[in-house]
Amino acid sequence: MNINHENSSSPSQSVEGAVDKLQETFETAHSREENAVAAAKDAIKDKVPFNTPPSSVGAKQATAHELKSRLNWGEPGLTIVDVRDRDVFAECSIQGAVSMPMQTLSETAQLSLQTKRDIYVYGNDSAETSAAAATLRQAGFSQVAELVGGVEAWREIGGSVDGKGTDVAPKADAYNVVARLKEFAEERAKERQLNK
Repeated sequence: MNINHENSSSPSQSVEGAVDKLQETFETAHSREENAVAAAKDAIKDKVPFNTPPSSVGAKQATAHELKSRLNWGEPGLTIVDVRDRDVFAECSIQGAVSMPMQTLSETAQLSLQTKRDIYVYGNDSAETSAAAATLRQAGFSQVAELVGGVEAWREIGGSVDGKGTDVAPKADAYNVVARLKEFAEERAKERQLNK
């Protein structure tokens, strides 16, 4: 029995060919998926009645309207930091904010947050807020925005607050998605008016 080795391929060549074929199949499928996603985005772009909020902190300062529109849209990638004294924080704070008093701000933030995390920071006044933002930036946090007006500005626009000094109950439609989207559109309209 005489076997002709010239025409038969080696097992390693067969494996390489199979790997190449799988790679080509994957790249084709990935390209089709990217095209489908782009087509879907184009199809719904004109149907959304408002612009979505920016997905990250883009400036050194942010208004209460900007933060609220991100929260209404459901942006999870942010942290609200309250640098006021813990007793003041316990009385009234922005709902979902974390307490990191100025004395321990740098250490606490470095232990608790990722450096690329979007951070909205506020204090008792603009000077304390500015100092807190500078402290965070010096500690390596690159996406920090000072929340202009702090808790007072937040309450003026009807933002949710927590604390023993508040008696604010959730609105009847607090968990209604349609109501949240409508509120989001209204916030964006107010924000556009402020930016004019």
